[in-house]
Amino acid sequence: MTSSPPLPQHERDSESVAGHWLLARVGKKVLRPGGRELSEWLVHASTVTGKRVVEFAPGLGLTASLLLDESPSSYTGVDSDPEAVEVTRSAIGGGGAMVVASARETGLESASADVVVGEAMLTMQGDSTKRQIVVEAARLLDSDGRYLVHELCLVPDDLDDSIKTEIRKDLARSIRVNARPLTVSEWSELFETAGFEVEATELRPMALLQPRRMLADEGVVGLARIVRNLLRDADARKRVLAMRKTFTTHDEHINAVGFVLRKR
Repeated sequence: MTSSPPLPQHERDSESVAGHWLLARVGKKVLRPGGRELSEWLVHASTVTGKRVVEFAPGLGLTASLLLDESPSSYTGVDSDPEAVEVTRSAIGGGGAMVVASARETGLESASADVVVGEAMLTMQGDSTKRQIVVEAARLLDSDGRYLVHELCLVPDDLDDSIKTEIRKDLARSIRVNARPLTVSEWSELFETAGFEVEATELRPMALLQPRRMLADEGVVGLARIVRNLLRDADARKRVLAMRKTFTTHDEHINAVGFVLRKR
């Protein structure tokens, strides 16, 4: 039997590893803030069949598999981490191509995609890098192409700046990544400035570590596996409970959001 490739940051201890890869380490398969449901909405909100698809930071390959189920003409995943590329490649087999490159500068040809997909990766970037990635998505897309985005968002749109800052600090402390989610209107402005228009927006609760969502995302067997692994690993359990507490503390102001964007 061929073993799975090591997860990115696998050499880091449970205290320092990025939160999403810690969750993957304990067996969680669905790592997107809106869960499997919002990823499925995103894939089916625009035509993928027969299209050239590029996905930024495909992670464990869940959405890549959903996209490949729709029979695109081609699929290319892009990630700057060679270990992450191997994880996705293992998940999709020979279903598509993988490229080691930054989403800011993929090296792919201009107008070489009809659909670009990015989930839970813009949130983890600073303002300048967010803009660079969105501009790169626009460059890759052919005329009238679609950019499908799934990210964290802050609500409501007029949320006080002091609360935004508090949430961002707590997220960074908890997940060990400098997460900077935006409000829906701020996300929309970012996309529109890069030449996109918003065709559809979908909000979901940020319930990534809530039992009901985990059961829906992972199934009974998957949830049991996660619980078993957490019971065996006190350090991982402490981190996961801390992340859950952060999400719960701020659940009034944190959502997951999906965007379907059309290149103007």
